[in-house]
Parts: sequence; C-alpha cells; structure tokens
Amino acid sequence: MTDESDAARDGWFAGTEPDDHEAAIAAITGGGTDRPADWPQIAVDTGYVDSKPEYYDRLHDLSIEATRREINERERADDQQLKHAVRAMDDCERVANELAERVAEWAGSRRDDAETGITYARALAEEGEREDTSEDTQLISLACRVRDLDNEAASFRSHIERTAPEVAPNLSALAGPVLAARLIALAGGLKELARKPAGTVQVLGAEEALFSHLRGHAPSPKYGVIFIHEAIQGTAPEHRGSAARALAGKLAIAARVDHYSGERKPELDAELHERITRIQERESQ
Repeated sequence: MTDESDAARDGWFAGTEPDDHEAAIAAITGGGTDRPADWPQIAVDTGYVDSKPEYYDRLHDLSIEATRREINERERADDQQLKHAVRAMDDCERVANELAERVAEWAGSRRDDAETGITYARALAEEGEREDTSEDTQLISLACRVRDLDNEAASFRSHIERTAPEVAPNLSALAGPVLAARLIALAGGLKELARKPAGTVQVLGAEEALFSHLRGHAPSPKYGVIFIHEAIQGTAPEHRGSAARALAGKLAIAARVDHYSGERKPELDAELHERITRIQERESQ
C-alpha cells in the first residue's frame, strides 16, 4: 500500500506553498512520477488546497502559464528565429515582385519606355528622388515601396547567411545558409528536421505534389526545395533523382549532428561531393 507522505512528495505540488506560483510552475514543467495516485485528494489531505475543485482550478491555471512560458521560450530559440527570418524574406520577395508587376502595368499606361521587374521599379524610385515627378506621384510612391521591400528582403538574406551557420553549421555547409534555413522552416525547427528520415527531407516543400500523388493524380515527386541545390542542378535530368536521394541523405545526417551535438563534421562535405561526382560521371558512360 502506498504511503500517503511518499505519494505527496511525488505530486507536482509537493514541497511548494499554495501561494508560490513560480515553484508550482517549475514543478509542473520539470516534475514527474512513475506512480499514479489520487492527487486531488492528497492535495486536500496535505493542506495544499481546501477542495478538489480548487485543486483542478489551480492545476489548470498553472498548467496554462507553464505552457505559455514553454512556447515563448521555444519561439525565442535560434532555429525558430531563423524560421521567422526566412519566412519574412520570402514574404518580402513575393510582395515586391507582385507590386513590381503592378508598377510595370501602371507605368505602361503612362510611359512609352516602361519596362518590367524590380530593377525597373527601383529605377523609377531613384528617378523620383532626382527629378520632379509630380505627375507620377502615386506611381513613384509604389515604386519606392517595391524598392524598400527588395532592400528588406536583402537584409533578411544577409541576416540568414550570417546566423544559419551558427544554428546549423553542417546543414548550412552542405545546403548553403538560405536553403538550410528554408528546410528548418519547412520542418518547423531544427529538432523536427533532425527527426525526419531522408525521404521526407528530400520532398520538403513539395507537399502539394506529394498529396496529389497519394490521391493517385500525379507521379511521386523526386524533390522539393532541395531542387535548387547545385548537386541537383548540375546533374543531368535522368540522374537527378539519384542526386536528390544522395543529397537528402547527407542533409538528414547533417541536421541530426547539428541538433544533437553541434559539432562541425567536414567529412560530410567530402562524402557528398564524392557521391554526387560518381552520379554525374554516369552521364559520360
């Protein structure tokens, strides 16, 4: 028969005062027990609470606060900050390109020399700063927005290129900082990426095509965002599937090393290079 005093020591409230919320939150976050017990009744018997409803109310409130703190701490983690940065960069690039199209369409209705793209929008913005463009005030203002968003995207890219090697040194070395950050973002974090098999890493970013394949409406995708990697781009189309599998395998290993030890493993670079070289040599055979 379980001794009540021993059981009380196992409860999340054991050793805490009823008004010591910080100690209770710490106990909920890091505590545990291997033995079940009637915790509400024990809390009443030991004087922690006056009634079972009070026990449940206190446990609910403290659990919510403990969860909130855990989420906040996780969101401040370096890999999560990297995830937000790469998503912000993508948003800036997407909106900049969409607005650049609007600038080109609008300018085409007013100017014979109108061009397209972000470069043209930047040129219009600079023109507005140099010359009197009062007739095109709104158009120039929109072009300035495009320029600013393009600058912001470049700033995020620079930030990612500096911080990704610190967060995931091996993954960044193999994939490049931006692709490494994108893989981390798609997986939901470095820990989540480290737990994924190579086959899943291979098709991250191709979820729509994968779901279509599972419904029987399309062939299985060979790669997701890793398609932009030079190991795949530099390989003949008929061998890109093999290159994607080799690359994904090494990226999965790199993510695990980065998450569990953080130690730089240059041999991964050499192994990937050797494997891709052998695949590409098939083209001449």
